Amino acid sequence: MSEEQPVVTANIRILIVDDEEVSCLSLKGTLQRLGYEVFCASNGLDALTLLAEQPVSLVISDLVMPEMDGIQLMRQAQQRNPELPFIVLTARSSVSSAVAAMKLGAFDYLEKPVNPETFDVIIKRALKFSHLAAENIQLQQHFRERYSFQNIITHSPAMRQVLEMAARVAASPKTTICLAGESGVGKEVLCRAIHFASGCLPGSFVAINCAAIPESLLESELFGHVRGAFTGAEQEREGKFCLARGGTMLLDEIGDMPLSLQAKLLRVLEERTYEKVGGNKPLPADFRVIVATHRDLSKMVQNGTFREDLFHRINVVPLNVPPLRERKEDIPLLANHFLNLFRQHQGKSLPGISKKAMELITTHTWPGNIRELRNVLEYAALMVSDELIRPEHLRLNIVQPLPDGKLTTTADYIISLPPEELSLDSITATILDMTLQRCDGNKSQAAALLKVNRKIFYR
Repeated sequence: MSEEQPVVTANIRILIVDDEEVSCLSLKGTLQRLGYEVFCASNGLDALTLLAEQPVSLVISDLVMPEMDGIQLMRQAQQRNPELPFIVLTARSSVSSAVAAMKLGAFDYLEKPVNPETFDVIIKRALKFSHLAAENIQLQQHFRERYSFQNIITHSPAMRQVLEMAARVAASPKTTICLAGESGVGKEVLCRAIHFASGCLPGSFVAINCAAIPESLLESELFGHVRGAFTGAEQEREGKFCLARGGTMLLDEIGDMPLSLQAKLLRVLEERTYEKVGGNKPLPADFRVIVATHRDLSKMVQNGTFREDLFHRINVVPLNVPPLRERKEDIPLLANHFLNLFRQHQGKSLPGISKKAMELITTHTWPGNIRELRNVLEYAALMVSDELIRPEHLRLNIVQPLPDGKLTTTADYIISLPPEELSLDSITATILDMTLQRCDGNKSQAAALLKVNRKIFYR
């Protein structure tokens, strides 16, 4: 709720708890004139009975009362409703007690006799705080439900084994995890499930793609920097490590991290501290590290392109997410799941997928894995209107027979060029484009796949 939005007093119920009848009636009159619905209780036990019988938005309680004081009342009431805000009333001589009450969970305190203007301001602040706290709880619950392990759709024994291991390690919030798997298999979805199963807050999940950020900027993005650390550093900046405090830091495509930065990451993992670029103050690395890669890190260690000591440090719990072609039993489940999403997003009935189309997507190799499956089905869902999705609606690169009855030599693509465009340059351009798509735009991977030098690939 923003500052510009006033608190609507209608339907807001406030409970006043005070053993002094005159004080209670005075406060009640003031609140009623401000438009609030008010209840009164003369002691803590009566207050607990009222709270059990009807919803209350705010409690204003005297601090010193016989039988049950304001602190005891607050503790028992907040056991039932942790987000119920309390304002304590105190005499001028016991302000220190009121401050102590705030440390134990009270929102604020008011000195007797109460100033009506101050009274109204503090009440509105407390109600706004309560509203934001309730929204925050709902948001956390939404993320936990969305990214729970139960929402990862699979019938595959191999994938179920990965999920069981992930759920087990989620209970150890400082253990480093190494996720391996092809691009598009859902590594980040699994990371988020681990994060929320660990009981962490939604905002403390931070992901960075090590391959997408230039080497000169990656260190500053991770560690942050102090003012004047390098040319252009005009002010101090927090890095991703700071944002991930108390949560999870996902280092995606760790295999593309420069060797110089790998040494600094190793120190972070070993000492659980880091320093900003240009700084000398140690900061706590209070987060879990999950690394993800589509590369074979053990081979990179042998080739000298990845540090052996870092590999052993991050490979504490290795999880290998199988590609979609190895879990074909999941394809119909995922297809129906995506269609349900598209029904909501596109506002269409989308009857479903025809038998032939389902056979086609089940036997396809899916080099782009789940990401490719979703994109293909989303396009098909846009193309149909109150009809089943059929093979002609699917944009798939499929092996087709040539006129002489032979098959194309590639398992994933067929090149179809009109006669007027048939030239070596057009064929080369088409192959380059297909390879780039398969490698998600990564030119180094595409060059390696075609077994050509990177410079030749660029040229």
